[in-house]
Amino acid sequence: MSDTAPKQRPQYRNIGVPQILSYRLPLAAKSSILHRVSGALLFLCLPLVLLPLFSLSVSSPESFATMRSYVDNPVCKLVLLVLIWGYLHHFCAGIRYLALDLHLGNDKESAKKSAGMVFGVSLALTVVFGLKLFGVW
Repeated sequence: MSDTAPKQRPQYRNIGVPQILSYRLPLAAKSSILHRVSGALLFLCLPLVLLPLFSLSVSSPESFATMRSYVDNPVCKLVLLVLIWGYLHHFCAGIRYLALDLHLGNDKESAKKSAGMVFGVSLALTVVFGLKLFGVW
C-alpha cells in the first residue's frame, strides 16, 4: 500500500446570479444570446402588439387614425423601437448563422468579426429607423 494521500477533488457548487453576470462572454456568444432573446421578443409581441396595430392600420381610415394616435405616444414609440431592434438584430444574426451553416467564417477571428458586424449593422439600422419613427425627417 502506498502512503500517499488521495488528491483533493475540485468542488463544484451551485452558480449564483452574481457569478453569471461576472462572466466575460465572447462577442459571438453575446450575439447568439441576443438572437434568442430577440426571437422570443418578436414571437411574444406578435399577437400582443404587432397584429393589433396592423389590423387597425388596414381596416379603415378611421381605425388608421386611431392607430396613428396610439403610435404618437412616446412610450409606444419606445416599444416599437425595441421591436425594430429585435427584428433587425434577429435578421442580421440569422444571415450570419446561415453563413456559418455553409462553413463560412467558422474560425475564431472570423466569427468575432461577423458578430461585431451583426451588432454594428443592426444598431446602425435601428438608429436610422428610430430617427424616422421619432420624426427627425
